[in-house]
Amino acid sequence: MKKARTNAIILSGNTAARGFERRAARGATGIKGILCVNHFLNGAKFRELHSHLIESAEKCGIRLELFTNLQLQLDLPRADFVLFWDKDIPLAMRLESAGLPVFNSAKSIALCDDKAKTYAALEGRFAQPETMIAPLTYFESDLSAFVSAAVKRLGLPLVFKECCGSFGEQVWLCRTKEEIMGRISAKPFILQKFISRSAGRDVRIEVVGERVAAAVRRINENDFRANVTSGGRMESYEPTEQEARLAVSACKALGLTFGGVDILEGGLLCEVNSNAHIINIMNATGVDTAPLIFDEIRSRL
Repeated sequence: MKKARTNAIILSGNTAARGFERRAARGATGIKGILCVNHFLNGAKFRELHSHLIESAEKCGIRLELFTNLQLQLDLPRADFVLFWDKDIPLAMRLESAGLPVFNSAKSIALCDDKAKTYAALEGRFAQPETMIAPLTYFESDLSAFVSAAVKRLGLPLVFKECCGSFGEQVWLCRTKEEIMGRISAKPFILQKFISRSAGRDVRIEVVGERVAAAVRRINENDFRANVTSGGRMESYEPTEQEARLAVSACKALGLTFGGVDILEGGLLCEVNSNAHIINIMNATGVDTAPLIFDEIRSRL
């Protein structure tokens, strides 16, 4: 397998982080940021991530203060930028309208948060598993004709994905038409060709700016989903040059300042995440992408 070999694409996370901390040590920048998180997601893994981002920002000479989306709807403090670690898109739009630079942007988050929008935005530009997007309905409707066409075109089993969901949740492998019909609700969804050679396996590449910061291979021997939340494991991985370019190009096409790109076996682009869980990547690779994110934000302010 051909390995990535160009420093223009692959960025050493530890090297960049040390460089950023040295620059911060020469004098505080006076930059103040808001870390926007969801008010209703406050489990241990979220609190760990939020604390890590705040501590990392401080080491980089940036004062980052946590506010929930509920708090920001009620009052907007003064700041130089917003690190938007949530998917409350209307709020992100309001913050941008107030003149605040938001990372990632509201438009980028909206494209990544909806799997149908991600697929449509990248269709024809990148190789993706063949996908059919369910037509818009305003209430639960009879979609048997659509499902029959999808089964004929995509084959069985196929992957059923609700358009909005994280950590591999709201994703199912359906083996019959009846099983597909049983998953349908009023929620938007897509149906996707099952890539059997990639069952339980994919590559997650973390991109910051136009660089690859870190990468892991995810393996799940008990589930077709490779997600760690579904029981998978991660191991450090060196992406091929083709995979690196694919990840960087996909993030650029979606307007992301940083993101996590999932690639299936055969180089198929699966999903793009606007705020991937960087703690898991750090634990698997030893690369902390948080300082790289702050470095990129600083360069864009």
